[in-house]
Amino acid sequence: MSTSSLAIDPILNANAIAARKPARFALAGKSIVTPILLLLILLAIALVTTMIGSKPFNQVIIDLFVRIILVVGLYVFIGNSGVMSFGQIGFTCLGAYVAAWLTINPVMKKMSLPGLPGFIMQAKLEYWQGALLAALFAGVVALIFGRVLMRLSGIAASIATFAMLAMINTIYSNWDRVTGATSSVVGIPIVRSIWPYFIAAGIVIFIAWLHAISRSGLALRAARDEPTAAAASGIDIPKERLIAFVISGAIMGAGGALTAHSIGVVTPDNFYLSLTFVTLSMLVVGGMSSLTGSVLGVVILSALIQGLRFLEAGVPVGGSMLALPKGLQEIALGIIMIVILALRPAGLFGNRELTLHSNRSE
Repeated sequence: MSTSSLAIDPILNANAIAARKPARFALAGKSIVTPILLLLILLAIALVTTMIGSKPFNQVIIDLFVRIILVVGLYVFIGNSGVMSFGQIGFTCLGAYVAAWLTINPVMKKMSLPGLPGFIMQAKLEYWQGALLAALFAGVVALIFGRVLMRLSGIAASIATFAMLAMINTIYSNWDRVTGATSSVVGIPIVRSIWPYFIAAGIVIFIAWLHAISRSGLALRAARDEPTAAAASGIDIPKERLIAFVISGAIMGAGGALTAHSIGVVTPDNFYLSLTFVTLSMLVVGGMSSLTGSVLGVVILSALIQGLRFLEAGVPVGGSMLALPKGLQEIALGIIMIVILALRPAGLFGNRELTLHSNRSE
């Protein structure tokens, strides 16, 4: 096939590239069965949580759903483009503060955030309205950064995204009249019900699936697996990366808003290196190229983290209290990542998706 014939239709040529590399090119979530099954798994978790009726366990599952939103947001860009981004949590920070600005009582904002513009100072929106605007704001910022960053590749792109994260954290840690600097911004309405978080996680899963089956998602994965052939076929690689980057940024922004409403307080350090490490660990362990892996990887590692927290708090054994050393969660995550990368670099699910039939990808 000549280069001129390849340029006729980039999407048809993306399919041709996929046919030549079936082992590496996976149409993540191409069947609607995948997001439906994932949603049913999350629904079962939500129903069991409701039946148990434990407030601490309810908060654990809320945290689980929020993490799923964030990790699926990472998957949309990292999984489909193959570009490792360390900056997506920066958009989570943006979304969290937008939620704070728009939902905190105006009287409290005047005292703690006197530098806010008048129209934001007077705003008092519902949490879901704030979350939508947070997603929009984060998406616009992602578009601005992405127009420059998406022209980079490899380690240069990864370093640039980390620089973006550091820039956002530095600004928000010093802009005291607008963000409270390193002080905690309190008074954010807390949403205790598990269902808004479940619904948001379900919507995000379907958004990720729709992007994966779209022309843009197909072209982006073709560029991920065969960049030279994809470029020769007429695929605009920076453009397709930018689309995924903006969608990912919007999802991360919404996740940041829901994080703020789940705990009622935000600081810039809540959305920096620690959260970056945890969410990337969940994505890597589950499988970066799999929507199923991005969801179930969160479930698996969240269960492990909660188990370690329980043991760190101490377990009565006989007449004494047996407790693991503090900070073991991060050590365990690091060990798990090393083992997974050494023995199964593609993650637990690799390129496979959850379906009702065999879907093996060697």
